[in-house]
Amino acid sequence: MSKLARSKNAMRIQDRLIDELIGVCRGVIADGVIDESEAIFLGQWIETHREVADKWPANVVYVRVTEMLKDGILSSGERAELLDTLRDLTGEGSPLQEPNQSTTLPLTRPEPDVTFPGSTFCLTGKFVFGSTLDCEESIADIGGAVVSSPTQDTDFLVIGEFCSPDWVHTTFGRAIERAIELRDQGQKIKIISERHWVDAMAAHG
Repeated sequence: MSKLARSKNAMRIQDRLIDELIGVCRGVIADGVIDESEAIFLGQWIETHREVADKWPANVVYVRVTEMLKDGILSSGERAELLDTLRDLTGEGSPLQEPNQSTTLPLTRPEPDVTFPGSTFCLTGKFVFGSTLDCEESIADIGGAVVSSPTQDTDFLVIGEFCSPDWVHTTFGRAIERAIELRDQGQKIKIISERHWVDAMAAHG
């Protein structure tokens, strides 16, 4: 097997495991509560699947679970925080509480100021605001530029409210993965929700 084939095979395995993790998280939060045994199970699942332990979002979940269980006790505050984290990951933390919501886990916190003239945007997901073309034209009308995928020169990745059927995972796709990589490398990119983007446009107008 060539190096390229091995790399593609490894990526397919990682994608499958991330999908499985999303499913596990959905199962854990189905009853609206998390107990210590479920938190331990999550940590053990990730430890068992080392291929994705350092890959987003498994790394975020693993760090938080490990930190919370360090003293052997999952406090009520930690239960609530972990529940919120998993809801954000699975798209079930959206205030709309509708199916097929995009993940909110990677959003930049606190929400950043959004400027349009001279800024470069990348759009991913499905938007309540309108079609992708509508969104792109609205950005261009107030001085922003739009690119098809995030680069080190991208200022903002805007995640549409709803998941895209084209995404590799149920609640996020490659553009979100790439934006997280760039941010982790210290690049300037900010990840924002559709709602925050719309509010910023309204304020600009």
